[in-house]
Amino acid sequence: MRIIASYCGSERIRETSDTEIVFGRGKDDSAVFLNLSPDQKVSRVHGRIWEEGGVYWIEDLSSTRGTQLNGAEIKGKGKCQCRIGDVISVGETTLRLETPGVLYAMKTNYLEQGTVLLPETRPPERPSGISVAGDVAGSILDAFAAMAGSGNQTTASLSGGISTEAKEPARVSIEAAKEQAAQRLKVLCDLPLRFAGKTDLEALLRLIVDRLVELIPNGQSWGVVLRELKTDSLLLKAYRAAGVCSVSEILARRAVNARKPFIWKRSTEESSDGSHLAGPIAASIYAPLIWQDETLGVLCIDSHQSDTVFTEDDLRVTVVVAQYAAMAVATHQLQEKLKQESATMANLLRQFSPAVAERLLAHRGRLRLGGERNEVTLLCSDIRGFTRMVADMEPDDVVETLNDYFGCLVPIIFANHGTIDKFIGDGILAVFGTVERDPVHHEQAIRAALEMQAAMPNLNASRKARGVPTGEIGIGVHCGEVIQGFVGTDNRMEYTVIGDVVNRTSRYCAGAAGGEVLISPELHERVWRIVEAEETTIQPKHEPELRAFRIRSPKASRDQ
Repeated sequence: MRIIASYCGSERIRETSDTEIVFGRGKDDSAVFLNLSPDQKVSRVHGRIWEEGGVYWIEDLSSTRGTQLNGAEIKGKGKCQCRIGDVISVGETTLRLETPGVLYAMKTNYLEQGTVLLPETRPPERPSGISVAGDVAGSILDAFAAMAGSGNQTTASLSGGISTEAKEPARVSIEAAKEQAAQRLKVLCDLPLRFAGKTDLEALLRLIVDRLVELIPNGQSWGVVLRELKTDSLLLKAYRAAGVCSVSEILARRAVNARKPFIWKRSTEESSDGSHLAGPIAASIYAPLIWQDETLGVLCIDSHQSDTVFTEDDLRVTVVVAQYAAMAVATHQLQEKLKQESATMANLLRQFSPAVAERLLAHRGRLRLGGERNEVTLLCSDIRGFTRMVADMEPDDVVETLNDYFGCLVPIIFANHGTIDKFIGDGILAVFGTVERDPVHHEQAIRAALEMQAAMPNLNASRKARGVPTGEIGIGVHCGEVIQGFVGTDNRMEYTVIGDVVNRTSRYCAGAAGGEVLISPELHERVWRIVEAEETTIQPKHEPELRAFRIRSPKASRDQ
């Protein structure tokens, strides 16, 4: 199933082999959940699309704003049939269902028969020594040719590379050797698709180990060690063993540092200080996982039996597995990084305007836990009489009412470069002058307050026409120095401001009647050129009287 989601001029494509996709604005972004963030008009779990008996169906899952199929509302109508190319409207997002693979099919031509790539005769012997192959296909062909041929087997020692001592192989028929080589080649060719099909890292690593066991069966212990990039620690992430797992950290570290694969075999001539190099291990193959010049880990194959012989063919096969494994692990790590960045972006978009969030991500050094002092302007708004207004409403209607008002007011704050610090019940606390120093944050806050009040009559008229209760907002605006920064954890951080300025702003908001904007004397000193205001006083609970200025209107441009 392929779905193209369009929002604000950008497109995302979700293609999955699953027969059902749930869409909404939830936290999940798996193959079966299409996250439509940051579209605030989409419900958390909005609807689903599924295929049944070759027919596609869509259903609205009791969303707040409904779902339209080709312009017709389907909320409350149960499942509705949809077809390839139909347009589905969800909030401000458009979904389009397409045939899987259609984009690629339009661009692909079948290739005519070309040159046979597999050589009919065995290629010349490689020079002594083994290095990491740069070309996976070449490694597979080398391994196949070597396994199908009848040359002598060679071994490599850790200290001396490939041993020149030839060992007489067991007499095996050519047909049996070819059959074994063909089976190995089949497994190797199947690796990319099998590895790519694992979206879970643990499942991927288990599959890598299983393929090592299948390809190099004369080992007794098979493992995948991954390198933790931050600490350079080596972590045994997956293994299988006939008994106790015997991966050698010393050998694994040597493979990482040397960035080359090798065969290691215990020699009776080893010095006493080297006898403990690999513990009970008698013979091993270690191959590093290298991707884009970064060593991600090591594949490890060990045996305790002194008569075990790992051949150059075994090493070549292990190198091929390591190359595919490195690509799969790197892809998974990149996907995890992108998922974390996407979650961070979605988290930021809840508080910051898209432009400010983009600047934050571009200057990643600022995106960390911690605080700083900064001069800002705070705006606090509150719906007057909200508790009475929603007293007889159902919970869903209460939330829909809040979303109605917030959906109108928040874009105005963002348009004036404000940041949402938090929603407090039916109230909003917004900050102007965050992230980067802004000399005009006082004026931006005033413009936002006036535009918010100007938008209320139209919103209330729309609600009244629908027969739902209406309300007015009071707004208080104040400026001063606060401590601002990101609090929480690395995976879940939120921007906030702390200080007495926050409390003072809430006092001005509480003193503002419906439809009013009250500002502090400190702010009036900075914006008197752009607004007409009259002085007044407010009486907070349990506190002394406060001077305030009630904004009557913006000044005409000629008076500024």
